[in-house]
Amino acid sequence: MNWKPEFDELNRRKAFALEMGGADKVKRQRDSGRLTVRERIDKLVDKNSFQETGTISGLGEYEPNGDLKTVTPANCVFGRAKVDGRPVVVVGDDFTVRGGSADAAISAKPLMAEETANAFRIPIIRVIEGSGGGGSVKTIETRGASNLPGGVGGTRGFYYMTENLAQVPVVALGLGSVAGLGAARLASSHYSIMTKKSAMFVAGPPVVARLGQPLEKTELGGWEIQTRAGGVDHATETEEEAFECARRFLSYLPSSVYELPPTIACNDDPERTDEALMNVVPRNRRQVYKMRTIIESVVDKGSFFELAQYFGRSVIAGLARFDGRAVLLLASDPYHYAGSWTADACQKVVRFVDLAETFHLPVVYLCDCPGFLIGLEAEKSATIRHGVRAMAALNQSTIPWCTVIVRNSYGVAGAAHQPGGRLSLRYAWLSASWGSLPLEGGVEAAYRAEIEASDDPAAKLKEIETRLDKMKSPFRTAEKFWVEEIIDPRKTRSLLCDFARLAEPARTPGKVHFAIRP
Repeated sequence: MNWKPEFDELNRRKAFALEMGGADKVKRQRDSGRLTVRERIDKLVDKNSFQETGTISGLGEYEPNGDLKTVTPANCVFGRAKVDGRPVVVVGDDFTVRGGSADAAISAKPLMAEETANAFRIPIIRVIEGSGGGGSVKTIETRGASNLPGGVGGTRGFYYMTENLAQVPVVALGLGSVAGLGAARLASSHYSIMTKKSAMFVAGPPVVARLGQPLEKTELGGWEIQTRAGGVDHATETEEEAFECARRFLSYLPSSVYELPPTIACNDDPERTDEALMNVVPRNRRQVYKMRTIIESVVDKGSFFELAQYFGRSVIAGLARFDGRAVLLLASDPYHYAGSWTADACQKVVRFVDLAETFHLPVVYLCDCPGFLIGLEAEKSATIRHGVRAMAALNQSTIPWCTVIVRNSYGVAGAAHQPGGRLSLRYAWLSASWGSLPLEGGVEAAYRAEIEASDDPAAKLKEIETRLDKMKSPFRTAEKFWVEEIIDPRKTRSLLCDFARLAEPARTPGKVHFAIRP
């Protein structure tokens, strides 16, 4: 007697699992330029590291005598693996099995994936296609009743979607049409990626058409819409590129909040200088310049990894390294609203400062902010409401912070260049300029009576502006120690590397006092 019959039965059931939705459905998936869920996982994680859980789960069909006829696999594949040698949880939707809908779902599988990441304090990567195990009208017939949203484990799943954001890195990839619960799982992450052939929406075109909006998938929720709206952080040409982005994002973060971000060996001289920084900012304050040129100059070579590039574009956000140490880098972009904080930019600041706080990343801010965006559209979008939320995020943060004022820092938004109530480091370039509001426009308002009484109003305006411009020199501010240090721009990298080293012992692993919002 031995266990060969059971062993054969196990292998037979595994073979059914590997067939996924069947040869025809797999061929359709590949013909559309999309990988299968198992191919995706293999390309995403370290070679041969995937250990699947629930491989043979699904819906069995039996002969009258009780013998197994076939098994339709569950449309969720999950398990543990490694990315760059570090453990992760990977959970993926199998679109070849009933389009990834609830008809073929076993809700305990994606739930256990979230619980595993939480219990073992390791990152989770969601590979999403379809509704992500969410609803389908057909489910009413297949289940014999209409599902109450949140029931049958759903509420617990939503709990872990939020709880994991406060404990482990969460990465989500949208690789196809993503709707409903799938869209919620994609958005409820620290970093979300979609391919440019994919689409994401709360409800798809057939449902939206009933509202009188006949739209194609990409018209409703294509990558250009979602990245500009902030629904998704990044879009890639291929699935392979999306996998590489996911791996790179995780490389900057600890496996959980109970660790500190990893430091890597750095071959880029911390004392490296760049002569071009002396001339990158124009003397004419109305001229723009490329802030990303400055970023690439001062960070470890090739280390800047931008996040949410097309959302809130007056603020640049990303991960970077200084002397091998990971930081969150924020910077103004003069090419968009001259670097003014819009409502979207404020939301972006909140989200990524929360990310830094959660995972103990020091913050470097390259500031050129002339204030909040003004005008009717700014008022309609409640810019000031989002602005004070951004200021609150800064002030509630506890991570080490260093600001370099590259050019402008004006008004209330200018005041949000560093957290209040605690020490942070601050440097100013020779090109720095600040105040309650810029001289342009402000002089006419403050000195109106004097200007109007003059025989030559234009000359009087010029005289006043020249006088004030000399008084608002950053050197006058430094005399009073209202700014701590004005620096040679070429020394920026050296000082920021020094800050990154100083910040190391100033961070404490553990949960922060709030749960990060998606």
